[in-house]
Amino acid sequence: MNNSISHYDSQHKTMHNGSYGECDIFDGRWVRDDTKPYYPAGSCPYIDRDFDCHLNGRPDDGFLRWRWQPYGCDIPSLNATDFLERLRGKKLVFVGDSLNRNMWESLVCILRHSIRDKKRVYEISGRRDFKKKGFYAFRFEDYNCSVDFVSAPFLVRESYFKDRNRSFDTLRLDLMDRTTSMYHDADVVIFNTGHWWTHEKTSRGEDYYQEGDHVYPRLKVLEAYKRALATWARWVDKNIDGNRTQVIFRGYSVTHFRGGMWNSGGQCHKETEPIFNTTHLAKYPSKMRALELVLQEMKTPVLYLNISRLTDFRKDGHPSVYRKEYKTAAERNTAEHSQDCSHWCLPGVPDTWNELVYASLLKAGRGSWSS
Repeated sequence: MNNSISHYDSQHKTMHNGSYGECDIFDGRWVRDDTKPYYPAGSCPYIDRDFDCHLNGRPDDGFLRWRWQPYGCDIPSLNATDFLERLRGKKLVFVGDSLNRNMWESLVCILRHSIRDKKRVYEISGRRDFKKKGFYAFRFEDYNCSVDFVSAPFLVRESYFKDRNRSFDTLRLDLMDRTTSMYHDADVVIFNTGHWWTHEKTSRGEDYYQEGDHVYPRLKVLEAYKRALATWARWVDKNIDGNRTQVIFRGYSVTHFRGGMWNSGGQCHKETEPIFNTTHLAKYPSKMRALELVLQEMKTPVLYLNISRLTDFRKDGHPSVYRKEYKTAAERNTAEHSQDCSHWCLPGVPDTWNELVYASLLKAGRGSWSS
């Protein structure tokens, strides 16, 4: 290990001696910080075009100049070499929706930037049928480890129901998504689900939610979400060895559509600064209250990455109209009617989520994450 790691180890010890161990690292504010991001804009080839605001011509970069500062303590910046050393010989997997993909790409880029020979970081998910199923894996050859993403936007299983008269799509609240074999043996697994529960069919909940052979004519979305989380929690408790695998659940990432939703002209493209007045923040999401109750009942220790409030401040960090490069003014004008105010530019806000993963793993201090 290099000298910078021993510096972080000693920092970790002082955290335990000081307030860090007791501190709520998710309660804080964004402070101006002009240090460079973890990887320069435009430097990482693995960012989805939709998230690469620099490549897509976003003219301002002020949204990169903010650092999350908890009220009660300081958190370490993410030491990528230390992170990889602790991940040596292991597998870290993100499981969830495209917001988790956003976060996965951020971590791949942060870690890759610390590797001198970039050819030693490469994709191993190659086969097309894997990609079709939404599985991506990057190997860090020098550390014999991988950082993967598995697409499972509900965590539970999308299915369909057939009776004598018709067949229609359903969501099986009582069964896990079919992807579990891709992550049940991971050393660190970061779950999320949330955004797909706000889509029209899901939030309406008519003839959609299924348990066993029963399809509910109507079920409130919050109740369906609770049942899905209970299924996830049972599966984790039964199938994941909590002594070997650290489970993390990332909370709901807040959206900032103004004047409509994602499919009805909602906008955020003129936002260049965070929210500073806390009275403009939303209430804590009810789905995350439901999650907290489920986590309390689990026997597997789960780290809750409670990012709802810290994302709520950041109305300036979304791709908005910078999801692709526009050749004409007419194309750009059209784009203003279908903006992305839910995902995040990279580099950007998800880099902080990964910083908080690093801090949370050090704080938990289990396995290779002990000091």
